Amino acid sequence: MQKLRKLTSKQGLFFILLLFLLFTSVMFVNHNYSFYDRPIAKVTQIVLLESESITDRHNNEDMLFKQEITAVLKNGEAKGQKIHLVNSYSYSGAYDQEYRVGNELFVLLNKSLVSNTQLSGIITDVKRDKHALIIAWIFIFALLIVGKKQGLFAIISFTINVLILSVALDIYVKYSSINLLVICGICILLFTITSLLFVSGFNEKTYAAIAATLVATLTSLAITAFVFWITGDKGLRYEEMQFLTRPYRLVFMGGLFIGSLGAIMDIAITLSSSIFTLYERDHQISIKALKESGMDIGRDIMGTITNILFLAYVCGSIPMLVLSFKNVTPLGFTFSMNLSLEVARALAGGIGIVLTIPIGVYMSIFFIKRKQARL
Repeated sequence: MQKLRKLTSKQGLFFILLLFLLFTSVMFVNHNYSFYDRPIAKVTQIVLLESESITDRHNNEDMLFKQEITAVLKNGEAKGQKIHLVNSYSYSGAYDQEYRVGNELFVLLNKSLVSNTQLSGIITDVKRDKHALIIAWIFIFALLIVGKKQGLFAIISFTINVLILSVALDIYVKYSSINLLVICGICILLFTITSLLFVSGFNEKTYAAIAATLVATLTSLAITAFVFWITGDKGLRYEEMQFLTRPYRLVFMGGLFIGSLGAIMDIAITLSSSIFTLYERDHQISIKALKESGMDIGRDIMGTITNILFLAYVCGSIPMLVLSFKNVTPLGFTFSMNLSLEVARALAGGIGIVLTIPIGVYMSIFFIKRKQARL
């Protein structure tokens, strides 16, 4: 009874701390204008000036609207002053958007057009940190409700991984002499160790999953690099990387390196956890039975994980596909231009997923045999 009260007390304190962090973060994003270098203006009034129908060269019709916006500057030397803005947007919203009262906009002040009462400027972007905070807190609460203690560790490991990736990208941007694949390799090592140790703890099951993840990731990368080398990158369209000032093939390989890690890690920990659970429940189970069970589990999840990886990559190209189809672009050109890299990423990740199954099974059995030898 005393232990239950102690546990309930800890949970209550944690819940209070969580509510405090929620309240503090909400207050911060609603009053953090001074932390931004760019001027921010909050929309107070909108007048729709005009609208007209436009037709492109492919006879596709669209509507063009024009807004006259009055906003109040929230930071900078002109804080508190009104600013006049004009926004043109289309019905399709491909390259623009409609603004509403209450929106907070990043603006570029036009000091040459200053009137007695209002400044003039140009809209450059929208302040979206409030929306990002809402999504972040929904994600945090979902993890804590479902995962409880493991969910908390998952949040901590996720935060650490974001910081690691941010530091790694800063290093690559500042020091161009460092090979990107070396940076990605170090990141993958840190991502794998951090994620699996925080969630699964220090035990043989976790060690098996870490080893399987690293071996499968390196093997899939080697196979993918070999295929690209013998084919000369034929069929891959790197146009979306044309503005990079670094070697785009190297950047693409680095993305492959990290992009497939999540799916590979998922397969590895699933197989390791399943095989170790079978062994813990029945220490007399044979190695052959463990091997067959692990392969069966791997085959069951292989298809779904591969599909998830493919859909995750392809969904990012849906806007460009719709835009291409709307402009009557030939089907073959549309798919080759917009999906070649995504399909290559999905196939490379699929190779890693398939390789992880036997590697994960044998790694788990190896650590089980080590555990048996110590008993």
